Amino acid sequence: MTDSNSPSANGLIRCSGPSRRRALQLGVGALGLTLPRMLSAQAAAPSGARSRWKSVVILYLSGGPSQLDMWDLKPDAPAEIRGEFKPIETNVSGIRIGEHLPRMARLADKYTIVRSMTHDENDHLKAGYWVMTGHPLPRAVVQKSGMTRQDRPHAGAILSRFLGSGGAAPPFVMIPEYVSPVDVPRPGQHAGFLGASHDPYLVDSDPSEAGYFPGPIGSSSRSREHTGRLRTLLRRLEDGSPLERTEPAFAEYASFREKALDLVTSNGAQKAFHIEDEPRSVRERYGMHTFGQSALVARRLVEAGVRLVQVNFVRHDNGKGGQGYDSHSAPGYPLHTPWLRDELLPKTDSAFSGLIQDLSERGLLEETLVLMMGEFGRTPRFNSAGGRDHWARCYSLVVAGGGFPRGEVIGASDATASEPTLDPMTPEQLLGRVYTAVGIPLNAELLDHEQRPQPLLPMRG
Repeated sequence: MTDSNSPSANGLIRCSGPSRRRALQLGVGALGLTLPRMLSAQAAAPSGARSRWKSVVILYLSGGPSQLDMWDLKPDAPAEIRGEFKPIETNVSGIRIGEHLPRMARLADKYTIVRSMTHDENDHLKAGYWVMTGHPLPRAVVQKSGMTRQDRPHAGAILSRFLGSGGAAPPFVMIPEYVSPVDVPRPGQHAGFLGASHDPYLVDSDPSEAGYFPGPIGSSSRSREHTGRLRTLLRRLEDGSPLERTEPAFAEYASFREKALDLVTSNGAQKAFHIEDEPRSVRERYGMHTFGQSALVARRLVEAGVRLVQVNFVRHDNGKGGQGYDSHSAPGYPLHTPWLRDELLPKTDSAFSGLIQDLSERGLLEETLVLMMGEFGRTPRFNSAGGRDHWARCYSLVVAGGGFPRGEVIGASDATASEPTLDPMTPEQLLGRVYTAVGIPLNAELLDHEQRPQPLLPMRG
């Protein structure tokens, strides 16, 4: 495939449950979600769900990475569109990417670039929800809108629901923190109406820091509020207060307690976070920064059996809640071009290439799907402040492993990377490929919070 953008080939579980006292002893709830049951969930998964690949890693470039500066450069476009960065050759003839991704360029035979991603939502919250759940967000949002139990489930929760865990670790993990630049986790990052038992295990700490320890539970403001409610529930249980096992709070408590207990008591799960066991050369390959070390933790979690790990590029080192790739160059934002050159691209380059090289050398790339993407791209034309604004009509992402093509370009964009001209792909189509590859049927139905059947992905007429 050349850089000329030519085409490429290609119900609610009902059970009587244990007594309240026994639930406290075992961390077992009304849904019977014990660790052995979780580990055996794959046996009860839909036919064909056991496939040649086992895990997904999403490297999420929150804020919206610029397609024109990274994976779909337009060197013949006017300066106000092409910018300052130049394309460089990769190890695949005819494919070129941005000059500040040199390590990715040397590994182009191990991944494929999709240059025709598209949707029509330029709001961070709604776009992020769409790419993580496969559904547009129907409710109105403001900057500080958060997650609700009426929301659709994240793809990680879907894999948790249908496949369970592949080992001692939880099936769905989020690291190093939620995307929450205003201290409120944005919609689409948890299990929504599937309930707390399929929520991500939130690491919420920085693996690049000395003395890194992931939990046993997240420490975000949401987690603290969550913990407070569950402690109140625990007191009710311990005091013998009336509480039906069918109450949603009981199941929420049980799943929360079980995740914490599994991670505290399982050597295999805890060991996945011990990145100090890695040789210094391996850690440096990923980059000694938050995003790089988080990608290394993701590889270790894959080895421990986690189904989906999402690594969010959101923070600057030694800080939290950063804007990631949101590069407007407006007041309060760094300048777009030097910020990409000096801060964002080098860390992205080392984290992605370190992960792909490591997975390949360990024989894990065929059974691990890696997606590097954001919620949208950036505008083809620079704004008056010298930055690029939000652009969802056409953007790029990178996919590696999991039996997907390698060393190719899928789709194409026009002369300014503003519209797809070949093989447009929507977020729901991308997730549909993921679900199909792992054996989850696209006609599968989910039960929402009111026990109404809901389609896995939007139904198209």
